[in-house]
Amino acid sequence: MFTGIVQGKAPLVAIDEKSNFRTHVVKFPAELLPGIETGASVANNGCCLTVTKIEGDEISFDLMKETLRLTNLGDLQLGDYVNLERAAKFGDEIGGHLMSGHIITVAEIAKIFTSENNHQIWFRIHDKQLMKYILHKGFIGIDGISLTIGDVVNNRFCVHLIPETLERTTLGKKRLGQRVNIEIDSQTQAIVDTVERVLAQKERERVASQQPETLMEECAINEER
Repeated sequence: MFTGIVQGKAPLVAIDEKSNFRTHVVKFPAELLPGIETGASVANNGCCLTVTKIEGDEISFDLMKETLRLTNLGDLQLGDYVNLERAAKFGDEIGGHLMSGHIITVAEIAKIFTSENNHQIWFRIHDKQLMKYILHKGFIGIDGISLTIGDVVNNRFCVHLIPETLERTTLGKKRLGQRVNIEIDSQTQAIVDTVERVLAQKERERVASQQPETLMEECAINEER
């Protein structure tokens, strides 16, 4: 599990490209190295990856076909930076919200508004079915960053970023059209899905309860004929 509090940014220093498979080598900041070992889970742009090799401060991760399909990690080139978070430990402070590191989709940066004291980014999600989970003032994970959702309009939503987030993460350097990884808040998803199921069940029960009356009316009409 992760908390959505990015612990550092790191450059991609090597890429081993194969058919539907990639290995990324990331140069870790010194403060994230203590205790790291092969098999450990680390969020790269919010995507939970497994450490496969350690050579000093250069840490390798394997990216499978599904990871490349669902995330923006396949878009990265040498020198690009990723947001990093080591897996949370029991007793750690949850400064953001609980996240699994399982990316559900990507979103495209549609608009960026900047001013002296404000930085607002609008994102566009192409799968409109997912918008039911994106609620005003709800939680969302964007490239591994726990953020509060601002306005929501059709298949777009925005977030407001403070200077600390811009400095600590990669969002401050993002450009129009670039893609970011999206993780939906699991509690929000569970609530929305549960409400939908309950309402659907009630509708089925309502329809079923009306059927006997409909059959009786049809029989009465037939008898009159």
